[in-house]
Amino acid sequence: MSTPYPFTAVVGQSDLRLALLLNAVSPAVGGVLVRGEKGTAKSTAVRALSALLPQVDVVSGCRFSCAPATPDPACPDGPHESGPGGARPARMVELPVGASEDRLVGSLDIERALAEGVKAFEPGLLADAHRGILYVDEVNLLHDHLIDLLLDAAAMGASYVEREGVSVRHAARFLLVGTMNPEEGELRPQLLDRFGLTVEVAASREPAQRVEVVRRRLAYEDDPAGFATRWAGDEHEVRARVVAARALLPKVSLGDNALLQIAAACAGFEVDGMRADIVMARTATALAAWAGRTEVRKEDVRQAALLALPHRRRRNPFDAPGIDEDLLDRILDEFPDEEPEPEPEPEPEPGTEGPEDDGPGDGGPDGGGGLPPQGGEPQDPGPSAETPETPGTPEAGEAPAEAPQPSAQEAGGPEQAAVRAAEPFRTRMLSVPGLGEGASGRRSRARTAHGRTTGAQRPRGHLTKLHLTATIQAAAPHQRARGRDGRGLVIRKDDLRQATREGREGNLVLFVVDASGSMAARQRMSAVKGAVLSLLLDAYQRRDKVGLITFRGASAELALPPTSSVDAAAARLEQLPTGGRTPLAAGLLKAHEVLRIERLRDPSRRPLLVVVTDGRATSAGNAGGRTDSSPRELAGHSARLLQAGGVASVVVDCESGPVRLGLAGVLARDLGGPSVTLDGLRADSLAGLVKNVRTAVASTASPNSSSNRRAA
Repeated sequence: MSTPYPFTAVVGQSDLRLALLLNAVSPAVGGVLVRGEKGTAKSTAVRALSALLPQVDVVSGCRFSCAPATPDPACPDGPHESGPGGARPARMVELPVGASEDRLVGSLDIERALAEGVKAFEPGLLADAHRGILYVDEVNLLHDHLIDLLLDAAAMGASYVEREGVSVRHAARFLLVGTMNPEEGELRPQLLDRFGLTVEVAASREPAQRVEVVRRRLAYEDDPAGFATRWAGDEHEVRARVVAARALLPKVSLGDNALLQIAAACAGFEVDGMRADIVMARTATALAAWAGRTEVRKEDVRQAALLALPHRRRRNPFDAPGIDEDLLDRILDEFPDEEPEPEPEPEPEPGTEGPEDDGPGDGGPDGGGGLPPQGGEPQDPGPSAETPETPGTPEAGEAPAEAPQPSAQEAGGPEQAAVRAAEPFRTRMLSVPGLGEGASGRRSRARTAHGRTTGAQRPRGHLTKLHLTATIQAAAPHQRARGRDGRGLVIRKDDLRQATREGREGNLVLFVVDASGSMAARQRMSAVKGAVLSLLLDAYQRRDKVGLITFRGASAELALPPTSSVDAAAARLEQLPTGGRTPLAAGLLKAHEVLRIERLRDPSRRPLLVVVTDGRATSAGNAGGRTDSSPRELAGHSARLLQAGGVASVVVDCESGPVRLGLAGVLARDLGGPSVTLDGLRADSLAGLVKNVRTAVASTASPNSSSNRRAA
């Protein structure tokens, strides 16, 4: 077994370390959701936490880690005889993103249950994590039904397995920790609310701190055991402090004034429900115990609000997480602390000095330990407030364009600054017809693990959903030949039948947006952005992946590769400038390339192409390097290439004015899909047009295809 990285050796990330330690002191806080960019020590800190938890006493031989003093009366391995039991370290169990429901909650031996009527139960990860840590890396990529099961077990402290009339229950109380990169997609607000605390982490911008991170990491990789030995003293001190805080926790007093502060903060930030109040109360109590006090103070309530409220204020994926600290201070100042009785100063925080450090650590209530002197957490300065924003300037952190842009005269007009999107509106469902087999979602029909039962088949691999009637029908004709002489059926493995179910899948919605100069006329781009923003919100609710391609000037750009993070797509859309010629063919070819690569990465997810343009093509751009065809001919060829690949498409016609050329309609025919005018974007007709886009594709080959197109 490899030596884990010491918790106290993590540089910076004071909020992350504090949130983890508070849950170690009081698991009733409800777990931690860690949000942040890649490479910020999220997983390292979580995996190191288990070494700080005290050992647990367990009943010998119990697969469900029952405590000898208070064994679970409903334990499947019980009843347990009284005895001393044994001690073992607290476990840290990881839940893989691709885990099945049976792997999470456990599984029943269906063959023995039907034939013998016995509960032959194989425990899952929830049983392994009882009285320890359950860690879910990339929790936002976990299937929704697994997240629901996970959070239900964490809230109830027990796991239930119900299948074909056989029921098993066992205790499942654990410290739940999830990590995620918001760039890969968000959790639904309902699921965010189930995590007690949330922490935003980012890499330090302070060179000295980054140097220390690299120095410690290299030292650990060169000699893991020796590095861990250097930090053993700090680890022991923090572990002892966790034990002391746990013992002090029942003695902490949560007064009426602190409760009023908590209620006022939750009401002032308009959080839904009462879970936030309860979590804040538990967190403030744990903070007081961690500081060695028996009374909750205003600073405890403030810190609890900073950890428990930011993720509960998101109403949709486009809301930025976080809370206004000035408003929080004004709310809390209305309820000043009562004069506390003098208390002895608490002991210095354990582990705040590393083996070679001369000064204190980060300070503050988190302790953390083992850190060099630091001047506080540096903030990303972002764009300078004194520097005016220049239209077309790349966003901070983004790479500049690969090729130099043509001059304004060559591009067909000067670049214009980005315009704000119009208010989003509710859309009807976009649906790719047919029956898919993609990832679970809420859009198109698909064969999924959850949904209504439509039939039965022989299982492919491990049986997950038994079709009881089909299994009995398969076994019934063979009972006499198998020598049945009792009441139970004689079941063989070949008799088992898997239930086939039909539910909904998520799709890949790829937006191809015209950002040329003609789109900037009369602020049409604002209405277009509002419509695309509405569809992005719909994609978030239906668990789709989205991608964004823009074309203008001389080329097309993949502004956002296919991702589940629709808020990232919304941010890129908001910053989109306009101007230049219209390389329509380049945009369509870029879409063809992106969809080809995405089919290799995720072959079961079906795409839907949404092209937002007025249909003009005034530049060949980099469309395959062909010079023997006009831009319009190149665009038609590119569109027919997409149609030949079976891509379901819809064209949003952005042409306006009394004289219309109808070029977007021509593009729609080349793509084999319907089109809708810009005037109809705010109506529900846009989504309705693509409810059955493959029908429109098929109609292009029928004798009355022209009439079908006119009807569309």
